[in-house]
Amino acid sequence: MKELSRIASAIQPSATMAIDSLFKQMKAEGVDVIGFGAGEPDFNTPDEIKAAGAAAIEQNFTRYTPAAGTVELRQAVCDRMKADCGLIYKPSQIVAASGAKHAVYLALRALVNPGDEVILPAPYWVSYIELIQMMGGVPVVVTATEEEHFKLTAEKLAAAITPKTKALILNNPSNPTGMMYGREELQAIAGLCVKNEIYVVDDEIYYGLVYDGREFVSLASLGEEIQDLTVLVNGVSKSYAMTGWRIGYACANDQIAKIMANYVSHSTGSPCAISQKASVEALTGSQAKIETMRQAFEARRNAMVEGMNAIPGVSCLKPEGAFYVMMNLKDILGSTLHGVKIESAEDFAALFLKKGLVAVVPGTSFGAPGFVRWSYACSMDNIKEGLARLAKFLTE
Repeated sequence: MKELSRIASAIQPSATMAIDSLFKQMKAEGVDVIGFGAGEPDFNTPDEIKAAGAAAIEQNFTRYTPAAGTVELRQAVCDRMKADCGLIYKPSQIVAASGAKHAVYLALRALVNPGDEVILPAPYWVSYIELIQMMGGVPVVVTATEEEHFKLTAEKLAAAITPKTKALILNNPSNPTGMMYGREELQAIAGLCVKNEIYVVDDEIYYGLVYDGREFVSLASLGEEIQDLTVLVNGVSKSYAMTGWRIGYACANDQIAKIMANYVSHSTGSPCAISQKASVEALTGSQAKIETMRQAFEARRNAMVEGMNAIPGVSCLKPEGAFYVMMNLKDILGSTLHGVKIESAEDFAALFLKKGLVAVVPGTSFGAPGFVRWSYACSMDNIKEGLARLAKFLTE
């Protein structure tokens, strides 16, 4: 048999999905396991959004739409970006996609040629590095330490830039760390990107989940030059509890948006028509339920961070957005738990699932060895029980 695609064969499965699948399998087998793996809100999609989807079916809105999405949806995105971020886009500059992950893929397809370097701050979302490599691009991983609050500094960015640098991937607020860039930090990054003509794939899917009254600043809002270089990625999955509806979108300059739309037309075709109608309702309707969910996430974050930092042997920073906590294992690595020597985050996560009946994701796949990620997109009861199991697991 002839050789299969080397690029495709090199792609690794998602660590978060692998953990979530194992958790669900154990759950189905009747094991009393608690999962903190997948980044998926446990809330139901708000009723008015579900009703809009149902109405689309009843009204036979079930056919192909333009490849980049309906004008109605793209206008709704423009209006939401203006209201929330002060950004001005035209519907022709919006490309709807089958989820924000798909939008990142399309953005990299439009920007990256084989051999181009793409700067990727670590810790990073597991799919970014694989997506870069799927394009034939070269990931240039720049580690942001816990002492730096897991955020790329302008100094480290400047040091990573070479003549081959084509783009930077920025995730703000971040998965897996939950940390968020402030205005001054973004201005420094924007200045370097404009000076060196570096595109930015700016994934802001968690922008609606920000805590402690902090100001969210979109990179593209910092001036016309950086907006022109930015492909802003967003969607309805996280803030609106619509993960299964599979609608993301990208905002970009006319040339990039056209290329992305052309790529959609010859690959997936348009996103689901029914989901587009529901997403219009999400973006244009009342945002009150979204705020209710955000407040619940903030309360859960507070409980997880306070509880985790009270347990000897582990620690975490207090995230500023999203719904993740990175737990530091530095005091555990090299020790023995339940007769097993813990040499890595993978060792810890596997043993914690087996003996503690709690599923967390090793940080290695996020470019953060020595950490594990917990998602607090789950009930307060599960958070309290999960932390109780952690304390018991570490002391028995």
